This record gives sequence, C-alpha cells and structure tokens, in this order.
Amino acid sequence: MPKMSVGFGMFLLILGNIVAVISDALIKSLPTGAAVYQFVLFRQLTAVLMLLPFCLFNTKIKLFSHLKWHFVRGHVWLFGAIFMVLSLQALPLATVNAIFYTAPLLMLPLGFLFYRDTLTTPTITVSIAGFIGILVVVQPTQISLAAVFALIVAVTMATNNLLVRKLPQHHTVAQTLFLTNLMGIPFAFSLAIWEHQPLDWYPLLTAASSNLFILIYAGICVLVYRTVEAHKISSAEYTGLLGAVIVGIMWFDEVPDLSFVIGSALIILPLVWLATLESVKYKKEV
Repeated sequence: MPKMSVGFGMFLLILGNIVAVISDALIKSLPTGAAVYQFVLFRQLTAVLMLLPFCLFNTKIKLFSHLKWHFVRGHVWLFGAIFMVLSLQALPLATVNAIFYTAPLLMLPLGFLFYRDTLTTPTITVSIAGFIGILVVVQPTQISLAAVFALIVAVTMATNNLLVRKLPQHHTVAQTLFLTNLMGIPFAFSLAIWEHQPLDWYPLLTAASSNLFILIYAGICVLVYRTVEAHKISSAEYTGLLGAVIVGIMWFDEVPDLSFVIGSALIILPLVWLATLESVKYKKEV
C-alpha cells in the first residue's frame, strides 16, 4: 500500500471523527427502553448487507482466508458497540465523546506494549495535553457507571485500531469491515435471544443510518492505521470532540460552558503543532 503522509492521515481521521459523531447522535436519539442487544444485532446485520456488494467486486481475493484476527477484532468491535449504546443513552453527547477520545491516549502505551512503537517527546506531550483537555471538559466530580461504560468503549476503540496491523494485507477495507461485523453476528444473535425482548423494527432504520456513518469512520481508521504508525496520528481523533459539542447543541440543546472552550483549546492547539512538526519531517524524508 502506498505511503501516506502524516498530515493527510490526520485530515482523514478528523473527517472520520466528525462522521462518527453523527452516528453517535443517531444512537442517542433511540427511544427510552429500546432493546440494546437487538439494536446492536441490527447494526451488525445492516453492516454486512451494506458491505457485501463491495466484497463481491474482487473475486480473486480469498475472502474467508486468515480469519483469526478478524474474529478477535469482530468481537472487540461488538463488545464496544454494546457499551457505546449504554453510555450514549445515559450521558450528554459531548461528555461521552470526551471519554471516547481517551482512545488515542490509550493507543500510546498499547502500541508500545504490543508493537514497540517509538514514543517521541512531541507525541507524548500532545497526548498528555489532550488528556488534560478532556478532564477540563468533563470535570469529573464522581465516577458513574455510564462513564465507566464509555471508558470501556475507548479501550475497545484503541485495541481495534491497533489490531488493524494484525489483519491480512490482501483484504480490502470493505472486506475487512465486512468480516469484522460478520464474525460478531452469532454472538450478537445469542445476546438478542438472551435479552428476550419483543422484536421491534422501529430501531432498524436508526441502526442502518448510524451504521452507514460509523462504517465510513471505521473504513478511514483501517486505511490510515494500516499505513501510518498509530502514535504519529492518533491525537487527531481528539478533534471529534468539537463535532460532538456542535451536534449536541443543535440536536439535543446541550449547551457547553467555558470549560469546553478551554479543554478544546488544550486538544486542538497541540494537535496543530504536532501536525506541523510531522509534516516537516515527512517532507524531509521524501
């Protein structure tokens, strides 16, 4: 796969996170008491149906070969989706997204632990500044169960992004997303049966719509993290917090306070600085 510049990788991640916020907003709009496992199953099924045509274009690639890491990643993805729905139902959109965006910070130690990624002073500085910004935004006075759920989502996001490098290189982005969702369907189906809720088709449209947006985000993550080391670009994911603030205001009347402005500045300004440094370095290398 052609080499991607750090700056372009960051741009794609920023775009992907804006799209992901729209998906989160659709999930948050679910009616109270909606069956969570049934909704997650709908998401898995609609994702497979959406991606299947793209997987059939290239019949030369063996789609169902080397499924080990697809299976692992698929269940991590499913696990995160469940807790994402639970946290979005209980917390303001901007708050839950602020917790979600601890994922890039978590990717630094995980990337070092599993891949021995090199940690540089700028990337560590930006991640710490971003984490402080998140704390300023959230203003954690007590730990709620919903906040713990959101943190679990962040861990699954970080893990999934790092697992991309374990996936077979011969699979396209569409095939990777197809297999990720397909692998989780049997367990999602069993959870929906265990939930024992009446079949409700109303959330199906919401599931399909949110799935379309989150698949775009996931596809961007696969494309970017497969070609650029995670520690160089993961801080770009913090910018989705600004999108969550805007959507929260327009969709749910969740008006942020001054802490959001201060916290967002701590997130964005170091990111711009890092992008500039990495862009200069990349140009010198080529």
